Amino acid sequence: MKTLYWFQGGGCGGDTYSLLSGENPDFLGLLHSLDISLLWHPSLSNISPGEHEALCQGILSGERPLDILVLEGSVICGPAGTGMFHTSDGHPRKERIYALASRAATVLAVGTCACFGGFGVDDVVESTGLQFLKKRRGGFLGPDFVAASGQPVINLAGCPCHHDVVAGALMAVAAGIPLELDKYQRPLEWYGTTVHQGCTRNEYHEYRVEESDFGEMGCLFFHMGRAGPLVPGPCNKSLWNQQSSKTRMGVPCFGCTDPEFPRPNPFFQTPNIEGIPLALPMGVNRAHYMVYKGMAAAAAPEHLRKRRSKV
Repeated sequence: MKTLYWFQGGGCGGDTYSLLSGENPDFLGLLHSLDISLLWHPSLSNISPGEHEALCQGILSGERPLDILVLEGSVICGPAGTGMFHTSDGHPRKERIYALASRAATVLAVGTCACFGGFGVDDVVESTGLQFLKKRRGGFLGPDFVAASGQPVINLAGCPCHHDVVAGALMAVAAGIPLELDKYQRPLEWYGTTVHQGCTRNEYHEYRVEESDFGEMGCLFFHMGRAGPLVPGPCNKSLWNQQSSKTRMGVPCFGCTDPEFPRPNPFFQTPNIEGIPLALPMGVNRAHYMVYKGMAAAAAPEHLRKRRSKV
């Protein structure tokens, strides 16, 4: 039997809510099927504070094995590096995170805050991810950190991370299967393609049939800030409630799996120069893009031009 400790850092708890939305199996069924013992979860466990502290001391002393450490939420280092903005019993919680990570066989960062810092990176909160500060490798544990399994922190990005991704990562860890990671340590199994791949609006995108309001049928990339062609993620393949995603409902993807999330410009506006987006789809040449998209818009089929609102 493997053991799992779920640590709540600085965050909203959205990844836990996502996890509890899982089905076939649900979270408890998943743990049972994988023979994982949940030592602690701040929202699901009901042991006393004294029992919890005894559990932690057992882990830190090496008497109790810790196979999987999950961090949800960022590591809070402010003010001035002290960590005193986020404490437990008067001690910075970042100290406990470091101590547990040093004992864990596998470390999972669940959600973009835990992976890359998310909200609060550039202010007095001084939030950081476990092994990245946005795109800069290092983060809280440092660039050379590896868990006892030999793998670095495994980053399961998203705001929140989809429950199927968390479940799949736990399945791989429980089976002892190493996950192949990208340069930001996200598993390629779920972050090897862009959100754009699988989007039901791709035909509108290719012909530059654009929208400037929510809930419509066309592409949301050119005016509405859709980041699907710019970031990797499973959002149009692992559907929420097994049936939907933001773009399927006419709401732009805002790139929550990216290390730079949240971006400084408004979520639902596309920064551009004379109508050409500043950020182009991954792997696209700007000169070719400008020529191609102009021609494509002129050649858009009539059934795309005469689309009807979804609402």
